[in-house]
Amino acid sequence: MTVPESTKESHTDVLIVGAGPAGLMLANWLSRFNIKTRIVDKRGTKVFSGQADGLQCRTLEILDSFDFGHRVWRESNHMLEICLWNPDETGTIRRSDRIPDTIPGISHFQQVVLHQGRIERFFLDSIKEHSDIVVERGVLPTSFQFDQAKAADFGDYPIAVTLRTLSDEEATPQQRLQHQKTEDGQRSTSDGLFRSNLAADDTDDLIRAAKNGDHSRPVETVRAKFMVGCDGAHSWVRRQLGFKLEGDSTDYIWGVLDIVPITDFPDVRQRCAIHSANSGSVMIIPRENKLVRLYIQLQSTDVKDGAKVDRSHITPEVILKSAQQIMHPYKLDYSYCDWWTAYQIGQRVGDAFSLQERVFLAGDAVHTHSPKAGQGMNISMQDTFNLGWKIAHVVNGYSSGSILKTYESERRQVAQDLIAFDHRFSRLFSGRPAKDVMDEEGVSMEEFKRAFEKGNEFASGIAVNYGASVIVAKESEASGKGDGTYAKSKPQLARGIDIGKRIPSFKVLNQSDARPWHLQELLKSNGRWRVIVFPGELTTPRNMERMQDLGAKLAGPDSFIRRYTPTGQPIDSLIEVLTVHAGPRTAVELLDLPEAFHPYDKESGWDYWKVFVDDQSYHEGHGHIYVNYGINPDHGASMIIRPDQYVSWVGEVDDYAEMSRFFDTFMTPQLAGETGNGELSSILAEVKVD
Repeated sequence: MTVPESTKESHTDVLIVGAGPAGLMLANWLSRFNIKTRIVDKRGTKVFSGQADGLQCRTLEILDSFDFGHRVWRESNHMLEICLWNPDETGTIRRSDRIPDTIPGISHFQQVVLHQGRIERFFLDSIKEHSDIVVERGVLPTSFQFDQAKAADFGDYPIAVTLRTLSDEEATPQQRLQHQKTEDGQRSTSDGLFRSNLAADDTDDLIRAAKNGDHSRPVETVRAKFMVGCDGAHSWVRRQLGFKLEGDSTDYIWGVLDIVPITDFPDVRQRCAIHSANSGSVMIIPRENKLVRLYIQLQSTDVKDGAKVDRSHITPEVILKSAQQIMHPYKLDYSYCDWWTAYQIGQRVGDAFSLQERVFLAGDAVHTHSPKAGQGMNISMQDTFNLGWKIAHVVNGYSSGSILKTYESERRQVAQDLIAFDHRFSRLFSGRPAKDVMDEEGVSMEEFKRAFEKGNEFASGIAVNYGASVIVAKESEASGKGDGTYAKSKPQLARGIDIGKRIPSFKVLNQSDARPWHLQELLKSNGRWRVIVFPGELTTPRNMERMQDLGAKLAGPDSFIRRYTPTGQPIDSLIEVLTVHAGPRTAVELLDLPEAFHPYDKESGWDYWKVFVDDQSYHEGHGHIYVNYGINPDHGASMIIRPDQYVSWVGEVDDYAEMSRFFDTFMTPQLAGETGNGELSSILAEVKVD
């Protein structure tokens, strides 16, 4: 017997819909800020096998900034080389080339592969370590309301969402089980088609079933300041907003197998791009635990008006047969399949990324593409890595709402670049190889190689370059409006640095103990802005004078660092000052530098972990960071680095006025003793919103 449905009401700062990599990245960011967060997912369990697997350089740098990159690095399979296989003059596939999988020198990480379930596990562990946020599984949002009148007040709750708890049966997707023999008997392998773009979305069916079913199950109305839809290509949040994905689908259908291969193909433990003469293409991705992922071109069909292929005809046997034909004369079989799926290639981008900077879309909810370039999970996580600290700073009253506008301007461009890259790459990969120079319908294998090599930098995530905005002082001419409000950069002072790109990493030595560090290791994802001072050679009297002058201003009672430090927090809690001088290390004593560069705490003494030097280490060589950044050690430079490691401003070492002007544009003074962070949030609508 059911009881009458009753609805309770609650409030939260941020409601995240979808607990895949994008949603977990966002929750992980918010866990660092003590922000009230709810994260819900209609599925009853996390991913345990299959799904996305490629992790690019930039993603590994991000995970490392959260202190669990080492777990990924240790468990994953590292991909160092790509082998290109193409048909020879007889039509037989041959290895035609080898190229590095990651462009040497662009990062201290290289591309690796590890299944999505492990990545999600690491996120969950990190979130648990820093907060009480938990993923609420089997919870379905069923209605959405937005109060326009409250949209401008960032301390209010304009969003109302009804959440229903599903039964175990409802929260478990229907799958087709494949039975295979193992040493222990039989094992069932579930497919991934229910998450594929070949599958119809079941959200509306679940909503109807929940409303008509057991009314004893919990129902709740959640009122939120912000909501983020990380709920995939069929996004319920996107549909509530009335937004659409714009783009097209192709007639290319690909299958995916995660298997332990039994084969005589010599490069099965290398990443391979294989083009057969007439049977299609295969990409090989060597995985952890002896697994190998095969992306296999299946067939060409007539696709009209967004129609989908009949997925009932796709089985692991069908996918394997296609792979065997493509890789002939080499043999391929398996006795163990961990996971499989199929998908239809298409590229689409959302027509909008946010509703009045209160409801946002991220990941597949706002852009979709083929998975062979290893971009899906990476771009999705980087979306919310961009967004998370911005929401947190607004909720906590550190910044005005103007910074939230940069999410769409920055990530839309990335999505559009991704779609353009994927459109070209997927067609080159799926096309038939040209038989000769006169074969206009075929794909030139030289053109494919050039596209592959050029795409490597884009795919790595290192090429992302954010445009001018309130938090990116792009160029001295373009960043201001002529009224002196906006800070202006001097990019000529660091010619190796691109303002708007993530700061590249090179080794520096700790001034106090000579330990070498990658600069990026010092830029943890804890919400801090960084002012990095490169004063040049401090044995030059003029350079030391400029350092002393800057230190005095930074430590002054009215400095911008004090102005924006949250009440009761350490002086470096929101804006941290780091120094990298040009050496020699032994010619400088830490305590001879102004206190602003090594703050003093009455309980822990001097801070010995903020001053570094560009010098030769005892065991790990010389980082040459001044040379790599294009900074003249006779003159120096300063930089402002965002909490997500992107370069915001470059200027003179001692240009305190421009540094202050940069922060004054969007940050909110912390009114010591007058109000707490919660009350500060309600002030934001009235403080420099644009």
